[in-house]
Amino acid sequence: MKIIYRIYQLFIALPVIALGTLITTLVVIIGCRIGNGHFWGYYPGKWWGRLIIRMFLLPVKVEGRENLEKGRSYVFVANHQGAFDIFLIYGYLNRNFKWMMKRQLRNMPFVGKACEAAHHIFVDKRGPAKIRETYDKAHATLQDGMSLVVFPEGARSFTGHMGVFKRGAFMLADDLQLDVVPITINGSFDVMPRMRDMKWVLWHPLRLTIHKPIAPQGKGAENIKAVEEQSYEAVMSGLEDKYKGFVENPDQ
Repeated sequence: MKIIYRIYQLFIALPVIALGTLITTLVVIIGCRIGNGHFWGYYPGKWWGRLIIRMFLLPVKVEGRENLEKGRSYVFVANHQGAFDIFLIYGYLNRNFKWMMKRQLRNMPFVGKACEAAHHIFVDKRGPAKIRETYDKAHATLQDGMSLVVFPEGARSFTGHMGVFKRGAFMLADDLQLDVVPITINGSFDVMPRMRDMKWVLWHPLRLTIHKPIAPQGKGAENIKAVEEQSYEAVMSGLEDKYKGFVENPDQ
């Protein structure tokens, strides 16, 4: 079955995904320039995420959508097991949002331009002024009624376990007094761990668990710390047993 699955990937899944990615990026770039950026900046990406997961025949289970209120802005924070986290969240969260992503992704052919056109937020750490600019853009996005998705670890796991959470997302939520929604991703590390980038996809079910929102408990340093700790515990609680527990990530 492994050989058949690899042949399928090479001759069917990958060509369809390559074409779908090209079409999606062009639709996003053109759509955002001539139409509603909130629509064109999200829905083509959602369909693209679902296309990739379905073309690789990966089953998906989503838990906890009932925890979210329609039309409300949230700061979503998720563990970062692997590349398929992006496709899973984009395709199955069912929430219009903007990504907060590494600035290096802006240089990816077609994809970087599409992300820029969709007004996703590139995190630039090259000095205080750049960090402030990133923060201000995220602040303006959330004030506009949009939600935000952040990987607070800032880097994919090498082991499937969680590293530490950085505080940027929680500081932003505190400033705007928004609920933080923890998300647990399972299966992405098994499908394509970081050490196997650009190699064969391994078949494995994916699961997206949306935990209950964590409301602000005041404002300031104590609230930031409390929400961060509760979010970390919630994300950790949803992991498969084999990936529970902290493991230091040297890339953080």
